Order: sequence, then C-alpha cells, then structure tokens
Amino acid sequence: MVLVSPSHGGNVGATARAMRVMGLRSLTVVRPRFAGICSHPDAIAFASGATDVLAGAIEVDTLDDALADCHLAVAVSAETREFSAAPRPPWEVCPQIIGALADDPALQAALVFGPERTGLSVAHVQRCSAVVSIPGEPGYSSLNLAQAVQVLCWELRRAALAGVVPPQPAEPGAGPPATHQQIEQFHAHFEQALVAVGFLDPLAPKKLVPRMRRLFARAGLRVEEVELLRGVCKQMLLAARGALPGRARRDPE
Repeated sequence: MVLVSPSHGGNVGATARAMRVMGLRSLTVVRPRFAGICSHPDAIAFASGATDVLAGAIEVDTLDDALADCHLAVAVSAETREFSAAPRPPWEVCPQIIGALADDPALQAALVFGPERTGLSVAHVQRCSAVVSIPGEPGYSSLNLAQAVQVLCWELRRAALAGVVPPQPAEPGAGPPATHQQIEQFHAHFEQALVAVGFLDPLAPKKLVPRMRRLFARAGLRVEEVELLRGVCKQMLLAARGALPGRARRDPE
C-alpha cells in the first residue's frame, strides 16, 4: 500500500490495522504532513496491535520513489481524472492483481491512496497504469482513508481465497513487465525526442504528454519494449542533431 501525503497519524495506524488483518504488511508513505508519522502515538493507538506494519513502513519523498521497482501501480480515486485510465470497481481489479502476482512471484504491485482532504492529483493518477474506484452513493462517495484501504484489502483477500483468476497469457518471448522507474525514464526520453523533432512544444504542450502516457499505460510495456522505444528515441535525437551515421542534416529551404 502507498499513502500519498497523509495528514493524520490515526489514519496511518488504522491503515496498518486494515492491512494486517487481511494479511498485508508492506506500507510506504509519501511525504506525510510531518516526519515520523508512523511512530506517532495516534498511529500506534489506531493500529490496535498492527505495530509490525508501522515498524516496517518506509517514508519517501515522491510517488516515483515509492513506485520505482513496482510493475503494476493502481490508483484508488473516487473521481475520474483527466487522461487517466477509466476507473473500474475493486471486484474487477483485485482478482487481476492476485492473478498477476500468482503468475509471477517477482512482480510488485501497489495500491496508491491520496491525501485525506483532496485525494490523488491528476499527476499522481497518471503515474499509475490502472484506476480503481469504490462505487458509493452518487453525490456522496467520500470514504475515510482507512475505510477505503479496508475495502481494497478485503477485495484482495477475497480474490485470493476464491482462487486465482488466470492472467492473460503473455506473448512468447515477451519478457518481464517494465518497472515504474523504467517507464518513467522512457517517458522523459520520449518527451526529449519529441521536442527535438519539433513535435512537442515544451512551452505549450497542451494535452499531448498525458495522452501519450495514457496510450503507453494501456500497452502494459515490457522491459524489451521499453528498450526498443528508447532506441527509437535515441535515433530521433541523433536525427534532430544531424548526427546519424552517413547522413547530414538538411535544413528546410
């Protein structure tokens, strides 16, 4: 579980309790309102004995840091975010997470929750490859942070108890899925290449970058595919500088 900028130690402790009772123990906190939030007295009190989760929790500065080695990041959001994946209910997403983990024990997955007051930002959601939303009463769908964590933890537990849903078979030779860090490095490289060839204006990017992010998120990139795409980016940059072997740059007449 990844909590982005939580404000209250009690919510972090209650999150630890919700996780522990469903057999989950890995908790990462991104830039909480105050340092050491996992050891705050309120956190310990609300954990109700799940202090091992709090003791093992990690605090990091950015969501990218939290997801660096993650292969599957799922944003939990009550609202649709522009240019993100379409939100799906927990009972669809959680069995797929359990199936993917059973198929590849080395795979790392994360559920990402936003701050209590605002939820995840557009930028945060766009860092994730899928979005899950808990369908509540129209007009009042807000849940306490720990309550939302409990719902998702239960759905994961229920999927595990019900039996693994076979994942979609990967293409032969497809290789392992790319990590969040590898994909973010590709996006940075790709944007640099698009600017170099004049396809992206960095001063007026409009909606190009988030649209591209959504496109590649749907693709579920593998390591070899990221390496291939970065090879294309490298050639684009060389071409823009007129540095391709045996080719001279031709300026427009």
